[in-house]
Amino acid sequence: MTRFSANLGFLWRDLSTPDAIRAASAAGFDAVECHWPYDDDPISVRTALDDTAMTMIGLNTARGSRPGDAGLAAMPGRSTEARELIDQAVSYADDINAKYVHVMAGRTSGHQAHDTFVDNLRYAAELTARSERIVVIEPLNHVDTPHYFLHTNRQAAELIRQVDRPNVRLMFDCYHSFVTEGQVLAEIETHFGLIGHVQCASALGRAEPRTATGASGDIDYGAVFSLLTDLGWSEPIGAEYVPSGALVEDTLGWMSELR
Repeated sequence: MTRFSANLGFLWRDLSTPDAIRAASAAGFDAVECHWPYDDDPISVRTALDDTAMTMIGLNTARGSRPGDAGLAAMPGRSTEARELIDQAVSYADDINAKYVHVMAGRTSGHQAHDTFVDNLRYAAELTARSERIVVIEPLNHVDTPHYFLHTNRQAAELIRQVDRPNVRLMFDCYHSFVTEGQVLAEIETHFGLIGHVQCASALGRAEPRTATGASGDIDYGAVFSLLTDLGWSEPIGAEYVPSGALVEDTLGWMSELR
């Protein structure tokens, strides 16, 4: 049976991280993940996780101190700040026992950015290895996040191979992959051996995932989850979507349908 993780950066956004964890548990999710929980005391987050027996899959490095920042790890000339954000994320992950740290690259381009990202990913990999956690990197499409350095799965795969650390993996977001590459199944098959986490959302409005039945141009998640199961994937899949209803709970029919 497919298991799901509630992405608290998209779901129950009006709640604190501890309260959102409890809401996700009550809604039937198997785990949770978040973006930037740093305003919440990690002790309160860990308490909510323990109370609900939920696992925190992962969190992101903070975006940065300047307007428009979307991470700093690939930004030439800003490695000192980037490593401070990596230190912060790894420390928080240790406090709440999160499995991965998503190291955000930032809006930049070019060979110097590539080399900067490689160096900072190696730094993050060394830190996370001490507590047996992993680093993930996520390609973001250029429609939603213009000029983001990392925007294709192929580019991510090349970076992971160059970084050459066993705990650096690909966060495969089906929505971003569909927008950028125009396909999902073939991309999963090509890069499956590098995947550390999977996320899902409809291609239509980034709403809740669904089968493609009656929805032209959408992602058929029945086929996606079947393929992942066939390939041996057993970890929770992150539900990172914009709820189409007024309440998150009104949008969860997909979960029982697609389990």
